[in-house]
Amino acid sequence: MFIQVIQGKVADAAGIRAAMDRWVAEVEPGAIGFLGSTAGLTDDGTFVAVARFESAEAAQRNSDRPEQGTWWAETEKCFDGPVTFMDCADTFTWLNGGSDDAKFVQIIEGRSDDTGRMRSLMEQYGKRISELRPEIIGATFGTRDDGSYVETVYFTSEATAREHEQMQLPDDLASVFAEEQQLMQDAMFLDLHQPMLVSAHH
Repeated sequence: MFIQVIQGKVADAAGIRAAMDRWVAEVEPGAIGFLGSTAGLTDDGTFVAVARFESAEAAQRNSDRPEQGTWWAETEKCFDGPVTFMDCADTFTWLNGGSDDAKFVQIIEGRSDDTGRMRSLMEQYGKRISELRPEIIGATFGTRDDGSYVETVYFTSEATAREHEQMQLPDDLASVFAEEQQLMQDAMFLDLHQPMLVSAHH
């Protein structure tokens, strides 16, 4: 799986939502190798979209399509300033991955000196955490060679997620989380209270 993250400050929130609907209706049917996308606006007006493709080639093929270019030229007008693109070829799915049933999504961006260790810690505590926190559906995790990463976590409910964040964890899990937090540098949390979730139809 290949992940592409698109991000920028938005001047026209209604326009960006309409543009996402238009993409699903007009562009997505021909996007071969597209697996799904998760997008939304944070409280400070940052738009972020995490698009999943079967491969880097599939993502590039979609970018090269004229209808994608036409759509982007229109959509770009909704932004206030520069838009960044981050490509992650090294990805993995945690627990059940993403779900269109998620009512709350949290995107964590940052960098780490050892994303491999972060991944092994996630795999190590996955089963335990899903028993303790059933509101976590799963996540996708993408990294780049420079140590930057993007983790997209899907929840059944924001209220339950907030409540469980305060939970006292068993000692062994607490120590794993402490190590994971030490590995996460410059972590930025992007909360999508009304995520726009799309899965491939083909």
